[in-house]
Amino acid sequence: MQDAGASVVRESISKAERLNRGCFCMTVDRNALMTALNREVGARDFAQTLAVSHRSLFSNVSVFVPAETLIEMARVIDAVEATALLPGYRDAALSWAPSIARLDFGPAGALMGYDFHVTAGEPKLIEINTNAGGAFLNAALARAQHTCCTEARVPFKISPPRDFGSTIADMFADEWRRQRGSGRPSTIAIVDDAPEEQYLLPEFRLAKVLLEEHGFKAAIVDAGELLFDGKTLLFQGRPIDLVYNRLVDFALEETRHAQLQAAYVGGNVVVTPNPRAHALFADKRNLTLVSDSHRLNRWGLAANHLGVLRTAVPPTVIVSPDNADALWQDRHSLFFKPARGHGSKAAYRGDKVTRKVWAEILTREYVAQAYAAPATRNVRLDEGRAELKIDVRLYTYAGTVLLAAARLYQGQTTNMRTPGGGFASVLEVPTPVDGSQYQG
Repeated sequence: MQDAGASVVRESISKAERLNRGCFCMTVDRNALMTALNREVGARDFAQTLAVSHRSLFSNVSVFVPAETLIEMARVIDAVEATALLPGYRDAALSWAPSIARLDFGPAGALMGYDFHVTAGEPKLIEINTNAGGAFLNAALARAQHTCCTEARVPFKISPPRDFGSTIADMFADEWRRQRGSGRPSTIAIVDDAPEEQYLLPEFRLAKVLLEEHGFKAAIVDAGELLFDGKTLLFQGRPIDLVYNRLVDFALEETRHAQLQAAYVGGNVVVTPNPRAHALFADKRNLTLVSDSHRLNRWGLAANHLGVLRTAVPPTVIVSPDNADALWQDRHSLFFKPARGHGSKAAYRGDKVTRKVWAEILTREYVAQAYAAPATRNVRLDEGRAELKIDVRLYTYAGTVLLAAARLYQGQTTNMRTPGGGFASVLEVPTPVDGSQYQG
């Protein structure tokens, strides 16, 4: 039975690979997407303007992922969440974190992002992000993809479920209760630096509308415009109950964030995700912990979780003078990432690292991760076809998967500039039960 089961899984993996190579029939309905975006934001030309300013925000194609692979990704998330509860792990992760991360007000961290590369159906966890962008945009994209697939006699599942808005509203209410005990916030601020200049401003606008539709007052706020009067965090004189934090100053250390930091440290505002969530999950040095089976075993991680992480997390080490020579020699099989980096900034594929870049890496806090090759997706362009890399992101809350999405790109790291690339819906390829195949 195990051999038969393995054969069925291999068949599903093979099907997904064939579809990613050659299926172009289930593309995004651009008209449906534009209509949905305009309706959700309440602006007649929102999507049309977005199409001009963000040409590579959405890909025309979807990404096919085997059902068993998505299940395995969920197991990885369960294992990481279980690891984060271990006292030994927490002590280790907080040992290199700023002191503000030791404050624990209760929130779990809204819309975490677990990023995977998939090769031959096997997922590899490459990093975790606490300010994972794109969820609201990908939810709108998925709704447009549902429209595309209405007439297709294909049993693909499309993420997210149609009640995404209610799920998000419940998430923010739960974050409030984790700190306040009961009730729900009245006013939520979506906070970033100069949000009007951010590439993902369209997402902030979608988030604002969604929150208002579910009974919250919401505002898109420049962090520098927040004021703390000693009791209440204020924006333009209005009290802020909860901050949906999109800042990349993860410890709120910058001078322009002093008002927000003061309110947070005093427990006067709920902030999610907060410095503690970043320290426990998203600092890249933590990958050295979750890929170290010996330490995890010593800390008491359950055997099933240990086995999952041993397979799914590429070995990762902190770059130091002691291992610098060996890492330089092995660089072609490694990927280098700044410990507290974000958005693939200053991250390098080892075979692209020059002596000059290497010297810079050695002066900063970096980790070296075994390179995990991504799967690829063929797309049609005006001049022919292109093969793009796939990054699969699962958005989660407290370990529960809320949404699966993908990013298509060329180059060393994910970007939103590749022609034909951008965010892509994930279509779950079901495990065959009767040997049938969809050819695409």
